[in-house]
Amino acid sequence: MELNVYKADGQEAGRTVTLDASVFDVEPNDHVLWLDVRRIQANARQGTHKAKERSEVAGSTRKLYRQKGTGHARAGDAKSPIRKGGGTIFGPRPRTYGIKINRKTQQLARRSALTYKAREEALRVVEDFDYEQPRTRDLRALLQALELEGRKVLILTGSHAPNVYYSARNVPGVTVREARNASTVDLLDAAVIVLQEGALAVLTEQLGAAEAAH
Repeated sequence: MELNVYKADGQEAGRTVTLDASVFDVEPNDHVLWLDVRRIQANARQGTHKAKERSEVAGSTRKLYRQKGTGHARAGDAKSPIRKGGGTIFGPRPRTYGIKINRKTQQLARRSALTYKAREEALRVVEDFDYEQPRTRDLRALLQALELEGRKVLILTGSHAPNVYYSARNVPGVTVREARNASTVDLLDAAVIVLQEGALAVLTEQLGAAEAAH
């Protein structure tokens, strides 16, 4: 598959780039996509929830009333879970929700996500660009020229580009990531992915046929 290359101002550069079929034209695996999305979302959970159990609730341990002869059910102390203000039975405790899947499975998930975007014609390739200082106006102009204004856009840079990131902070729906750090969730969540040529090279190196053979 070939895509037109655009300049940093959104105008056509007059040339095309060929997408690596081993990255952008694979057989998508929906189950692997689900596994990787589940991994990412599970690892993002803090797991800091905590409820006080019987031994942790403040209160006296005195027996409320004698065992027999009152006409009521026998009762222990006021911290009993069946009483108001008592402890919680089997309450949540701090835990780790993180799960792991194989690296090759993660790579297949990213290939599948990129393949879906390629088939949906939701990829744009732009020449490498950066700003000497944050330039939100210039970034908006690029999106407008690419007819992407108002859409959910993921911009992938080939290397660390803080000023591109800062330029996008005030643009609704626009996210900037280094290509090597873009997750399956990032790729699937975007309506359109804008790839710098350097980012395209990084993805091809990370996920291409040579890497898959290892």
